[in-house]
Amino acid sequence: MNIKPTNIRAGFPGFSIIWLGQLLSLLSTGTTRFALTIWVYQQTESATALAMVAFFAFAPLVIMSPIAGVLVDRWNRKMVLMLSDLGAGAATIFLLVMFSTGNLQVWHIYVAGAIASTFEAFQFPAFSAAMTLMLEKSQFGRANGMLSTATAASQVVAPVMGGLLLPIWGLGGIFIFDIVTFTFAVICISLIFIPEPEAVEEAQAPNFWAETVFGFKYIYERPSLLGMQIAFSTFNFIGSFGIVLLAPYVLARTSGSEILLGTAQSAAGVGALVGGILMSIWGGPQRKSNGVFLAMAFAALFGTVLLGIGRDITIWSIAAFFTLFSIPIMNGSNQAIWQSKVPPHLQGRVFSTRRLIAQITFPVGMLASGLLADNVFEPALQPDGHLAPIFGWLVGVGDGAGIGLLLVGTGILSAIVALSCYAFPVVRDIEDRLPDFDAILT
Repeated sequence: MNIKPTNIRAGFPGFSIIWLGQLLSLLSTGTTRFALTIWVYQQTESATALAMVAFFAFAPLVIMSPIAGVLVDRWNRKMVLMLSDLGAGAATIFLLVMFSTGNLQVWHIYVAGAIASTFEAFQFPAFSAAMTLMLEKSQFGRANGMLSTATAASQVVAPVMGGLLLPIWGLGGIFIFDIVTFTFAVICISLIFIPEPEAVEEAQAPNFWAETVFGFKYIYERPSLLGMQIAFSTFNFIGSFGIVLLAPYVLARTSGSEILLGTAQSAAGVGALVGGILMSIWGGPQRKSNGVFLAMAFAALFGTVLLGIGRDITIWSIAAFFTLFSIPIMNGSNQAIWQSKVPPHLQGRVFSTRRLIAQITFPVGMLASGLLADNVFEPALQPDGHLAPIFGWLVGVGDGAGIGLLLVGTGILSAIVALSCYAFPVVRDIEDRLPDFDAILT
């Protein structure tokens, strides 16, 4: 079998146009999410409510991933990318209608998040597989760094824009801005020719459901890939606590200060931006597995743990910076490994299954974090709480202290998970144990 994409690759110019559209779309989406975070907290003052928003915005993505992967490999990937953006735009239109008619409620945000998340399940495998054919293998690390940079740029600017534009435009104006940028992203995709892989007999399965489980079989038969996904699944479960609890933690510690929350989130975005730019220029370490495991441990120790110990915006901002600085290096290195090892005509299904395995625990962690924060750790770290005499010296007492202790604990566990990967050669030596796909296909 042989795949011949070289003569039809769009290369970096075409990729960069699509990237620009996604950059602006991510910027507006981040602004919308910041505004909705403030709105939901003002309505409920509950960490659980914010955790539920995160849950409904993420769980459908994980659940739909195997089905999305099959359809990505069956359908035109350019069409899938356009539909995924349009679907997310439809969710924002729904929120705009509810808000404009004076009927917006918290559960509407759950519904909109679920709709957007369902369509997003198609975007990752479609874009990852398309990128493999658009670019040279040596460019994967840089391209993934660019994608991380786009995400980071939105995290830097979005909280600031949200804080500035919410009083001026209101929630409705921010929704309209989001819809406009979704439209621009679709136009950018429509302008670029995205190659499709040639049909290969190995890619065919007897029926739809057989294709759905194909990715599981493919990963299960390659212990190094399976081990890597188990590591990510464990890390994501523990790491989800820090992601979900940042907003209620800062808001609780600062009596609901939107400015200080925006400052912390912007610092996180700056970290991700710097990490993404570094990854774009550098491409990651020669041995990509080191980029994965060391970045994991760094984010846990110098990010999550430091965040929980901190008592002021300076420490929180430094911790947020270090956390997000590590993510582009970790994810970019991991993505480069998979893009090099899995043949392009299988990447839709395999990458979707990969996402499911790595992130299936994320929604559980999201729900658990809010419930544990509100019902266990926060009461225990009040001045009269039973954990106050034990851990008060470390995280303080009062509002937000319980969340701080929870962050410290999960950060330490995350670092242990990351560094323990070096004890398992099947995971540690993944790049040596698995041949690159082009060495197999030629």
